Amino acid sequence: MRMLINVPETVVADALRGMAAAHPELTVDVENRVIVRRDAPVAGKVALVSGGGSGHEPLHGGFVGPGMLSAACPGEVFTSPVPDQMLRAAAAVNSGAGVLFIVKNYTGDVLNFDMAAELAEDEGIQVAKVLVNDDVAVTDSLYTAGRRGTGATLFVEKIAGAAADEGQPLERVEAIGRQVNENSRSFGVALSACSTPAKGSPTFDLPDGELELGVGIHGEPGRERRPMMTSGEIAEFAVDAVLDDMSPRNPVLVLVNGMGATPLLELYGFNAEVQRILTARGVAVARTLVGNYVTSLDMAGASVTLCQVDGELLRLWDAPVRTAGLRWGM
Repeated sequence: MRMLINVPETVVADALRGMAAAHPELTVDVENRVIVRRDAPVAGKVALVSGGGSGHEPLHGGFVGPGMLSAACPGEVFTSPVPDQMLRAAAAVNSGAGVLFIVKNYTGDVLNFDMAAELAEDEGIQVAKVLVNDDVAVTDSLYTAGRRGTGATLFVEKIAGAAADEGQPLERVEAIGRQVNENSRSFGVALSACSTPAKGSPTFDLPDGELELGVGIHGEPGRERRPMMTSGEIAEFAVDAVLDDMSPRNPVLVLVNGMGATPLLELYGFNAEVQRILTARGVAVARTLVGNYVTSLDMAGASVTLCQVDGELLRLWDAPVRTAGLRWGM
């Protein structure tokens, strides 16, 4: 595989150095693997910290900034960050109003963030946690007990981040984050496998002419494999899988997310099919976001995430945000 890297051993550090050069509004600690908004801590504001293995960019480091995260902890590729990173991040952004950990439901992430929360509490930092587990494809996977955390992570980080920026207290920001997760469902499809820098070849075998329905963001197996389908057929399968698990009474946010290697031309065409099916199913759409946000290195494919919103959640979604990976209203 051809990759735009120096050597696999330095790929994360090299990316962090590049991010620091491109975004002076961030403080990027390359050695300790922590990304912090430069104005942190913000007096009286609840801080949001998230993180996970690298390879899903712009998640999470690309969502650090006003309106979203206060800090992010990148691990090695597809590998959880360690508790020391999370503790360092929490200490850097804590203003005394408390810290909210946003954690995707993967065993390593859960264990390490729980350990970091205990360490932070020992240092007098109040910590709460939101666990993201929105993927309806499977229950229990290679790295997960229960459902996997995927596209809804963006919704949680954006909406809870807006609440924190308004000065809402930790208990309320936590409750909003939990509500967003509970209101969200996702389903992903792979058209090709991803390749990690260390392996240099596809992480799983997906024969030509086949796709993986329900794939995870690390290439975990999904529900089934089928011969290649049209965009409309894939959209119908994905949307129906989501709607089989939720019955929206309110309008929804729609995320049509690329897995990393699918061009926007295809993603917008796929979104047209998703919107057609939602209309046919009687689901009202409040807002739509299309692009590569929760990726899996160079995997071709897409995921669909729906989040049911009321007036308050929609207002928080629309609130200004300024990060490397998401920005509007500022």
